[in-house]
Amino acid sequence: MAKVLILGAGKIGALISGLLAESGSYEVHLGDVSADAANAVVSAHRLANLHAHHVDAANADALRAQLQKHPVDAVISSLPYYCNVGVAEAARKAGTHYFDLTEDVEVTRGVRKIAEGSSQAFVPQCGLAPGFISIAANELIGHFDELRAVKLRVGALPQHPHNVLKYSLTWSTEGLINEYGNPCEAIVDSRRLEVAPLEGLEEIEIDGTLYEAFNTSGGLGSLAETYGSRVQNMDYKTMRYPGHCDQMRLLMNDLKLNHDRDTLKRILENAVPQTLQDVVVIYVAVTGKQDGELREENYVNKVYPQVIAGRLWSAIQVTTASGICAVVDLVINSGGKHHGFVRQEDFRLQDVLTNRFGKHYAAVGGKEVSGHIVVSGQTGHQRRH
Repeated sequence: MAKVLILGAGKIGALISGLLAESGSYEVHLGDVSADAANAVVSAHRLANLHAHHVDAANADALRAQLQKHPVDAVISSLPYYCNVGVAEAARKAGTHYFDLTEDVEVTRGVRKIAEGSSQAFVPQCGLAPGFISIAANELIGHFDELRAVKLRVGALPQHPHNVLKYSLTWSTEGLINEYGNPCEAIVDSRRLEVAPLEGLEEIEIDGTLYEAFNTSGGLGSLAETYGSRVQNMDYKTMRYPGHCDQMRLLMNDLKLNHDRDTLKRILENAVPQTLQDVVVIYVAVTGKQDGELREENYVNKVYPQVIAGRLWSAIQVTTASGICAVVDLVINSGGKHHGFVRQEDFRLQDVLTNRFGKHYAAVGGKEVSGHIVVSGQTGHQRRH
């Protein structure tokens, strides 16, 4: 078995650990600053090759001691973005592969610097966006002789919105605020620019449902760098139900809570509920020349909650965890092909979709699955039997 250390026993770390351990190919060590949190996840999974550890990843000495006592082939960070540079440094010193889920541009630059000259792979920005969305976009880009525009859009949304934000907290609140508040990268008229978050508002209709989309930070990953010299326009936007952007502008800009993010986090977590009944909408549109003709190709997918290992997991948990697990699996089994800084676009879409973990992106089923589980009273038990 390959050995991995997962740091963070939160919403995503809980499913990453279960997916890898249940496959039977990995010995999984799950570390968290809260021993109770790690133990609860391990107890719920009931897998002999999954082990809980009390690890304060923010403490360099504690993390080094963990890696010395339990050497692994890969470290997977499902921690808040600001922890990841320290984790990457520890992985480099331990000579192990490194993976994270960060959307933060500066953190990714830090990881890239740490990865220079490494014989191990350093793969930041795994998961959904950035992550899978870049892999899907890169696949379509490869179909064109000349590029004109690349649009990446992702929404993680409640199936049944009812509050004024038309939103539920489906993943990290800190990560959400970071995306809404930080400058965004885009290519406009063949120039790489920083554009403002919560701007560039547009409407998109998919399968009869109307969404709005607006600039958020980090979703492009390294695509702008990879294709900046070939494309006229490229951007990433988050999709929400109409009206959400105006409400967030009020909170973050008019009430200045972008400068008091701790307060904004408390407000959101106190007022906006979590849900397992969500849907992830993925939309990529690439326009350019094929055989001398102007054409457009799209990748559009909706992913709903799924039952994995006998329990219901939200769509954002499934897409994020299966995305990073697929990439980990591809790197571990590549025979040393990947080393140093590895971009998401270095992976082929078909390789991800046919991977034993990435296959969850193609799973059939809609909101009726989560609806049935909710009615039967079986939700809310991801951390205990």
